[in-house]
Amino acid sequence: MKPKGLLVAVVLLAVLGGAVWYSNKKQAEKEKAPAADASPKIVSIPDDQVADIRIQRPGGETVELKREGAAKYVLTQPKPLPADIDAASSLITTVASISADKTIDEKATDLSAYGLVNPSLDVRITRKDGKAVDLLVGDDTPNNSGTYAKLAGDPHVYTIASFVKSSLDKKADDLRDKHLLSFDNDKLTRVELTAKGDTVEFGKNGQNEWQIVKPHPMRADSGQVDTLIGKLKDAKMDAAKTDATAKPEEIAGKFAAATPVATASITTASGTQSIEVRKDADNNYYAKSSAVEGVYKTTTDVGEALNKNPEDFRNKKLFEFGFSDPSKVDIKTAFFTKAGDDWVSGTGKKMDNATVQTLIDKLRDLAASKFAAAGGGQPVFEASVISNQGKRNEKVTISRNQDQYFAQREGDPSIYQLDASAVDDLEKAARDLKEAPPAKKK
Repeated sequence: MKPKGLLVAVVLLAVLGGAVWYSNKKQAEKEKAPAADASPKIVSIPDDQVADIRIQRPGGETVELKREGAAKYVLTQPKPLPADIDAASSLITTVASISADKTIDEKATDLSAYGLVNPSLDVRITRKDGKAVDLLVGDDTPNNSGTYAKLAGDPHVYTIASFVKSSLDKKADDLRDKHLLSFDNDKLTRVELTAKGDTVEFGKNGQNEWQIVKPHPMRADSGQVDTLIGKLKDAKMDAAKTDATAKPEEIAGKFAAATPVATASITTASGTQSIEVRKDADNNYYAKSSAVEGVYKTTTDVGEALNKNPEDFRNKKLFEFGFSDPSKVDIKTAFFTKAGDDWVSGTGKKMDNATVQTLIDKLRDLAASKFAAAGGGQPVFEASVISNQGKRNEKVTISRNQDQYFAQREGDPSIYQLDASAVDDLEKAARDLKEAPPAKKK
């Protein structure tokens, strides 16, 4: 090829290469650039930087929510109230990132056309650094597909989705903590319940287990006590059943006219809180708490959980070792101790684990059908169980009086009446105990 032709070819190749590079560059820029109709971002603040939210309505209440910690919020307006952490977190998530559906007017001069002269909502979001933005929310669009909105001091007018407006339109009742009592379960020292004409009081024993201390010391069913405490912890104002138009004095009047169901109190080192629940003729439950001002409707399950008497909380199980493995079982005629994974008899013989386990299961499940005022009769079965690394030692004696069976725990004055079938199963499990088969020779 001639030098002149070679030079032309080189120039053409360079031009072609440059054109390809420029085309690729413009395509990459186009891909990176937001689409012309992309939703404009109106507010963008990291969630953890939102310190304060104030919601104003013309002629209505002003609501102000403040952050007081990583997971603690309070209402300062219309009056000081603790805030519900879930409701507060949801509102913060909404205000921290608000996108418009589209831009309606880039330089709006007549805001009245959008209902933004006197906006229906004025939401001021303040950051931790003190900087703030004001979001003004106006009228709904003619087809009700969205709502007009703008930032104060910015001429742009946007539309936002209707669900965004709903998420911002919160009143104090939407954001306040609706719990009727406020306490830490682990710090409870006393729980008292008065219902059905009786009062029962619960306290902790040396093993941190709930026991009945009044009307007199008795074993408590920890599961039932925990259920009661759980209902007290979760007791809330029932907004779904409360008439929003009812005045506080009207609800207080209904409470006063209703029939008392129960009164409960909880005590921690910080003091005592109480709640009184009543029920009207229409099966509505009302609650009045020392921790919250006012009277409120509450849920049926709270009323029913409190409508109990002391018998409902008594422990009907004869043994308390639960699902922990005992270290020794003594049935008077023989005893067995745990040696590693095996059970060994008092004579040193290895027992069949399955038959010992069956006996343990029957002892574990042994429960009264009811409590009796008196027992008596001849002893027919006796069992002792050592568990909890030797810290728990329980002994139960079963007696028969004609065709009825009664049991008593050592050191416990309560008399437990048993079903005959439960005693039969226990005696059979004791009879079926056997030694382990000899190990097979290798």
